[in-house]
Formats: sequence, C-alpha cells, structure tokens
Amino acid sequence: MAGTASMKITDLDFSFENSLVKIVANRNCPEIKLAGLKAGPFEEGDEYEVQYWIARELVKFGIARFREEGILDSAKLSKIQWKERVQTARQTVKLPENFYPKLRRYLMELKDEIAKKPEKMREYEKVGHLTQDIINSRLKKIVSLTSAPAQRNQILKNFTREERFLYEEIHKLISEWRTQILKNGEEEK
Repeated sequence: MAGTASMKITDLDFSFENSLVKIVANRNCPEIKLAGLKAGPFEEGDEYEVQYWIARELVKFGIARFREEGILDSAKLSKIQWKERVQTARQTVKLPENFYPKLRRYLMELKDEIAKKPEKMREYEKVGHLTQDIINSRLKKIVSLTSAPAQRNQILKNFTREERFLYEEIHKLISEWRTQILKNGEEEK
C-alpha cells in the first residue's frame, strides 16, 4: 500500500498542478508564449483563471498574486484545527479544496523563506504543529470510521480525495481481515 499511496498522492498532486486557480494581475503584461502555451495578456487589477503551475510562475515574477481565499496561511490552519478538534469522533470538517497540495506548498514556501528570514522559523514550527494536529485528528477519525458500519456516502462527503483513497484502502484491508478471521477452516480440509 505504501507505494500505491505515494503514487496516488503524486497523481493527485499532478492533477492539482494542472488545475485552474484564480489570480489577480499586479500589473499590465502582454501575452506570454511558452512551448505552445499562451497566458495573458494581463491587465492590472483584473482576475484571471490559469493553471496552478502557470500562476505560481506569474506570482514568482510579480506579475500576479493568488486570490486571498485560494491560499493557506497559519490563521486559516488555526481555524481548521480548532474546528476539527470540536467535532465528535464521527464528524469531520470539510477542508478547503485541494487542502493537502496547498498545505505541502505552503510548508515548502515557509521552509524556503527561513533561509532569507530566520524569524520565519517560529511561524514554520507553529504551522508544523497545526499541521500535525489536523492530520492526526483526521487520521484517527478515518481509521475509526473505516471499521464501523456506517453510511459511506455520508462519511465520505467531507473527506478530501487523499483521505477518500486512504479510507478505501483501510476499509478494504479491514474487510479482508474480517473475512479471514471469520473463516471456519473450510480451506484446511
């Protein structure tokens, strides 16, 4: 399952890199052509939808910025962590779309910023703790929910794609285990 899980997460990450995101142009910029792809032209203050990997490059060069609601920060993570903690063991908070890919990128950005601004280490550590709390809470709930008979559609509605994959894999494993445990030795004859 380990190889399968990392492959699945890699596939989901690739899908995220190519998904459309909203950006706001910081300045006017003519159309950009690269290897048969076109982006722009961009007018300062206007909003555009481009693939994430293109948006990341436009942001890096100061041409655009991500819309505020499209990015993660420590305040949003604190809010998610708080909401997750107040839920019962059978409830999960609906996470923002593409939560895990955005989280990985946010952590990488913070780590890169530490080299330029050592004071960012404190924020990186805080975000790391929030991240661990969120992941641990959700993992406990996923494991608990996979072994309990329940309405699957209701359970899965607040899971991310990564969590649904994990749920399905654990559910399969538990079902196979139950089947093997409950066999009455018919195969040994």
